[in-house]
Amino acid sequence: MPRFAANLTMMFNEWSFLDRFKAARDAGFTAVEFLFPYEHPADVIAKALQSAQLEQALFNMPPGDWAAGERGLAALAGRDDEFAQAVERALVYAEATGVKRLHMMSGLADRGDKACAALYEKNLLKACDALAAKGLDLVIEPINGRNMPGYFLNSVDWAHELIKRLNRPNLKLQFDIYHCQIIHGDVTMRLRAMMPEVGHIQIASVPSRHEPDQEELNYPFLYSELDHLGYSGFVGCEYIPEAGTIAGLGWFEPYKA
Repeated sequence: MPRFAANLTMMFNEWSFLDRFKAARDAGFTAVEFLFPYEHPADVIAKALQSAQLEQALFNMPPGDWAAGERGLAALAGRDDEFAQAVERALVYAEATGVKRLHMMSGLADRGDKACAALYEKNLLKACDALAAKGLDLVIEPINGRNMPGYFLNSVDWAHELIKRLNRPNLKLQFDIYHCQIIHGDVTMRLRAMMPEVGHIQIASVPSRHEPDQEELNYPFLYSELDHLGYSGFVGCEYIPEAGTIAGLGWFEPYKA
């Protein structure tokens, strides 16, 4: 049975951020993820996790100026120092929270630009080495162009090929089923083909990105498929509750720990 992690950026927004940890635990979750922890000191995040007896499944490295529209630094020229600082800052929070994997956003850039592609690969390898020294995995997530126009890493197939070619043991695929369905479709066959490289999974309904019990995907089938494939990692619930977090958790009842 999949182990679900509540995404505290999208879920439990009825509570302030630090109160969402306990709310997630009270709702039956044993793990959480979120986009970014950096508005709070690392020890404060660690205390919230410990108090709620939760495991940290994932968070993102600093993405640059998010409020200004930046979505990562790895493919952006002239940002080398800031990228290095972002990796180091993320590692401080990783040590505090005990998380085992970090997501590195690529940034908004043209994937057809050879200079951007070379820089992205260079920074991928730098980040892999920095995380490997701490025993951590680096995950990369393809994001669809409807939700994030211009995002550099916009193909699941290309991300998988890149991971295979670079052949770093701690470089993994963050397989967001919602994004994959929008970009390519054929989710099940891609899961089967890519499972050895998958380090994290995320879910949401398609096309509305609500609870995973509606619209065009058969999630109970996909959960069974993950079990069949031997996936033992987390499944992040990166969806937008349609009518309140608690009201929408009926889908989660059969899967509570």
